[in-house]
Amino acid sequence: MKQICMLTAILIYSMSVFSSCTSDDDEQLSDVSMDIINKYQDKPFGFCTAASRSDTNSTYIISGGGCYTYPVAEGTKGVVVLKSNGQDMKSTIEETIKDEANRVIIFDGSEGDFIVSANVKISTPNKTLLGINKARICTQWHLTDEMKKALNDAGIPNMSNSDGGGELPNGTTVKEEAEYHTRLILIEMTGDSKEKYRKAGIFSISNCQNIIIRNLKLVGPGAVDVGGNDLVSCTGAVNCWIDHCEFTDGLDGNCDITKSSNFITVSWCTFNYTSRSYMHQNCNLIGSSDSEATGFLNTTFAYNWWSTDCHERMPMGRVGKIHVLNNYYSCAKPINCINPRKNAEFLIEGNYFDKGITSYYSQRDAVSVTWKPNNYIAESDTLPSSFGTAVSVPYTYITAPASDVPTMVRRHAGATLFH
Repeated sequence: MKQICMLTAILIYSMSVFSSCTSDDDEQLSDVSMDIINKYQDKPFGFCTAASRSDTNSTYIISGGGCYTYPVAEGTKGVVVLKSNGQDMKSTIEETIKDEANRVIIFDGSEGDFIVSANVKISTPNKTLLGINKARICTQWHLTDEMKKALNDAGIPNMSNSDGGGELPNGTTVKEEAEYHTRLILIEMTGDSKEKYRKAGIFSISNCQNIIIRNLKLVGPGAVDVGGNDLVSCTGAVNCWIDHCEFTDGLDGNCDITKSSNFITVSWCTFNYTSRSYMHQNCNLIGSSDSEATGFLNTTFAYNWWSTDCHERMPMGRVGKIHVLNNYYSCAKPINCINPRKNAEFLIEGNYFDKGITSYYSQRDAVSVTWKPNNYIAESDTLPSSFGTAVSVPYTYITAPASDVPTMVRRHAGATLFH
């Protein structure tokens, strides 16, 4: 009880020091949306606060390292500030996080970008990672124009994504034709037979609980089909809150949640790709295969923005209850936005699909999908049909009118905190 009271006090303090930015645009929003902006931008919510997929009385106090805002609460122990040294900082960041004494790791961007040569592993529980001063963490390797030209010259976009592969010079067998030839060309161009570039990602949250990541800009090498790392991957991660982050150009996915991860919230984040990306702009995967164990992967995606060149998986989900709430879709001509798959239950409400988005939904083998009537699709007068048992979630939340979502999300999603 003493620990719960202490954590509650810290969380109340964290909320009291948060000052949200407002604008003339905000003043045009409904009272409900203003309530969300003023009260709920700095409060964990959704599945990261749950301990059950259905029991509303079974909650979890997610605290990370003891606070989740900046400046940190007075008396918070284990606060470490990192600044860029201009070199590969993978080992430095990883060792800092691994040390159990370091509970709150602050990435201070005042001295430039943090560079990492491969994913930083997070496997120690009870951590908060915060970005300040426009902190960016960037992969060391990235696709070049010369590489993309070589891939185009080889006809990669017209190759099969299901069969026709072969064995690479390093002895690796690749099933898919496009991936096989992509990897072969990159091996030849980089001279890297070990394909170290496939590890170009930022964070890998693995088999731990109570992790908070906020207000960071995460920049990848560009999307390309090499079976590589994600910008952020959750594998066996439980009760994690990824909030107010910007995801750009993930090699494989931007933020993927797999391998029996559970009770995850992704909120107020932006996802996009630039001209650095080549193909495979598949943004957010929940569940890596149809054989994922059931009962896990319960996830909330709320108040996020999928924008430039996001093609698929916004999100695609298997197995879990997936709550897709008040997100904004402005990605021109996507292949597929929301995609319920094997054994999934989706609750879709209050989202806004902008003009030009016709491929906003498809499903295959989902258990149930609930499309609330408060979604807005600019290119359609009718919503997809709900089916199965009505999907509900075990936590309270506020739903903004869909008409407010573009303004609210454009203004406040991304690394917009602590200014």
